[in-house]
Amino acid sequence: MDGAPTGFSGLFPRDGEPGGRLPVARTPGPSPDGAPRRPRICVLAPTPLLVVEIADHQGVAGRSAQQADVHLHPGGQGLWVARMAVSLGAEVTVCGPFGGEIGPLVAQMLTTDKLTIHGVTYGGGNGAYVHDLRGEDRETVAHMPPFALNRHELDDLYGTVLVDALEADVLVVTGAEPAGVVPATFFGRIVRDLRQAGRTVVADLSGEAALSAAKAGPHVLKLSHEEVCAAGLAPDAEPASLIAAGRRLVQMGVRAMVISRAQDPSLLITADGVRQAEGPVITPLEHRGAGDSMTAGIAVGLGRGLDVADAVRLGAAAGALNVTRRGLGTGRRDQIERFAQRITVRETG
Repeated sequence: MDGAPTGFSGLFPRDGEPGGRLPVARTPGPSPDGAPRRPRICVLAPTPLLVVEIADHQGVAGRSAQQADVHLHPGGQGLWVARMAVSLGAEVTVCGPFGGEIGPLVAQMLTTDKLTIHGVTYGGGNGAYVHDLRGEDRETVAHMPPFALNRHELDDLYGTVLVDALEADVLVVTGAEPAGVVPATFFGRIVRDLRQAGRTVVADLSGEAALSAAKAGPHVLKLSHEEVCAAGLAPDAEPASLIAAGRRLVQMGVRAMVISRAQDPSLLITADGVRQAEGPVITPLEHRGAGDSMTAGIAVGLGRGLDVADAVRLGAAAGALNVTRRGLGTGRRDQIERFAQRITVRETG
């Protein structure tokens, strides 16, 4: 389980003022009736996709053992982040391309997830996966990758994200799959523009896109230990190697570097030091989606006005409980917030 730390009040200095505190989000004030206002989260989802799952039927009368259940889900990293953010009580807008045969279907399915969709025209069309769940492991039966966005589509997507994020408390930048759908420089540019506009940015990227965003100085950059190694930032996944890589990214401009490590404690690295966080050991039912749920929890926490450590702690709880469920990016807010109290933190390396 990815853990997350707590107790870093005053973690970020003000720009140009050493030792002061920089608010990492515009703290939502109370609503007219006195209840806490929901944070507004904008999610950049460059590759929404359709997931088709084939599963054993659950003893439905009249079906033979050779028959199966077929399930359709909207998917992709950005949509899984957005879904968890909604579960945690945020008001969420998703910006992404929707087109071809699959895009309109995915957009229509998302209307039941309490999301606001601001889509841009996409001539190439969205991608899809077909997974067979009837064996011990998830088997990919077919994969239709999306096409690269052309320059006009990229311009439309950039403008849509920019305007929506300026009205949000937090922008979450998620990556493209495959990476070639959107150029890496796109991510660095949007992070830089929103940071200069005083908005909080959480980036969950990999490869060249992560490095481009890191140079632009997001408040939080999250990578898994596997992504750190794949990007050539660390020779192995040993804690010392990951910490060294995280420190280099902080020197590049990242305010807080979060490195998740599957069932091992997560790392939170800032200019002030390194913390290691952990919680109860969880037996995973479905490990996929844990990192995206963690990212959503971090973003919602910052949107609520929490400091980065408490936001990461909320994210760790969301990621941990997500692995106990079959639905990616799903969970119950009350359980996640209670579980977050069981995440502990200690200084390390």
